[in-house]
Amino acid sequence: MAVMQHETTIAEAADRLSKELPGHRVEILQGRLTVTPPADGAHSETLTWLIEEFAAAGARKAGLKYLQTIGIALPTGPDDFAIPDFALVEADYKRTRAAYNCYSPEAFRLIVEVTSSNWSDDIGIKVESYARAGVPVYVIADRHHDEVVLHTDPRNGAYRLRKAFKRGTSVPLPESLGVSVELSVDLLLDGDED
Repeated sequence: MAVMQHETTIAEAADRLSKELPGHRVEILQGRLTVTPPADGAHSETLTWLIEEFAAAGARKAGLKYLQTIGIALPTGPDDFAIPDFALVEADYKRTRAAYNCYSPEAFRLIVEVTSSNWSDDIGIKVESYARAGVPVYVIADRHHDEVVLHTDPRNGAYRLRKAFKRGTSVPLPESLGVSVELSVDLLLDGDED
């Protein structure tokens, strides 16, 4: 009797891992499966603070929604997707639903990643992936290097503009987002003020 073997696809492996590791973030970045453990409290405080900032800036009135851990389909591979920490999306983002509970990059205006154990992905592979997806603004709260980096103007698979911000300053987000927001570097790196 012949034994049939089923080769697991990377998408199937990602789905299985997400079920087996509750609370972990499973992504496929440029054909590579990545798993990140749950973030620390300061990371979560930063995300809550971002929601408050965009609410105060009137993002909803501007036709935008601010969401945590929403999947974005990436053009870097057939099964590639990321789950950013925070995203500013078009209010009708649900119309762009793609595979794996992800949404098309066209719905995304801004992505913010707060580095944790996977910091090298956030400052490396995700910069290229989000640029290739055409995400207009990518902000990295780089806790590993103690700075915030703003990437804008994606063209031909790369961000043309990159600016780093140090503690004690604020990151002015482009007006093209549709809301006027300046983000404190210290709060992005450390979470809420105590």
